[in-house]
Amino acid sequence: MNKDWHSGHFCCWQCDESLTGQRYVLRDEHPYCIKCYESVFANGCEECNKIIGIDSKDLSYKDKHWHEACFLCAKCRVSLVDKQFGSKLDKIYCGNCYDAQFASRCDGCGEVFRAGTKKMEYKTRQWHEKCFCCVVCKNPIGTKSFIPREQEIYCAGCYEDKFATRCVKCNKIITQGGVTYKNEPWHRECFTCTNCNTSLAGQRFTSRDEKPYCAECFGELFAKRCTSCTKPITGIGGTRFISFEDRHWHNDCFICAQCKTSLVGKGFITDGQDIICPECAKQKLM
Repeated sequence: MNKDWHSGHFCCWQCDESLTGQRYVLRDEHPYCIKCYESVFANGCEECNKIIGIDSKDLSYKDKHWHEACFLCAKCRVSLVDKQFGSKLDKIYCGNCYDAQFASRCDGCGEVFRAGTKKMEYKTRQWHEKCFCCVVCKNPIGTKSFIPREQEIYCAGCYEDKFATRCVKCNKIITQGGVTYKNEPWHRECFTCTNCNTSLAGQRFTSRDEKPYCAECFGELFAKRCTSCTKPITGIGGTRFISFEDRHWHNDCFICAQCKTSLVGKGFITDGQDIICPECAKQKLM
């Protein structure tokens, strides 16, 4: 150390034993005999609990130390010198043992994710890139959009084919809006009058034989006709009507043929095809 010593003064810094002619180790510019150096500074081996002397190779990982011969997999006992290894719960493992016990596994194939393997993740699940595929067509999802359903993954096309709501008329997918009639889905533009094809979405309509009709077509095709004005009596909107024998009238049309007084809720007398009030009938007989 570029210093001069009497032979009797060149001693171990710890125990003062002479180092003349002896092996020694320098630490912080102080000489130590081998025994003192190992007892004060040498690390203990994690495996065998013995001192790692200066003649042994000291292997360290995360503030822990091993003899070279003690640096072994905690499970299969293979040497880990110059090999990849993993650490778990203060123990070290070779790559195979670590993967078998602790490595995360693919939700598709169940195999572990090897180092450097690309991993696809969604919420708490993960897949190899090749395993992240549509459950129906088996095509890899990659960066394309997908829809999860009951632990399965679907590409957008297969999901629509399998689960999307389809119009009962055109069988095409209803992407937005739509109309429900008798618990069946329709596009708004497909929900039309059976007779004239006018859209019924948001309009008044009625049905016959399970088929929808607009008010006008239903009246023209099926409704009773007023004996007085011959127009259909549809009943839509709460319209009231009167029936007598095989004839029918709108409330507003049920009037005396002579004086035009309303006969709704009153007595009347038939005069051929006409109906007249009792007063007019008396005058006609006089």
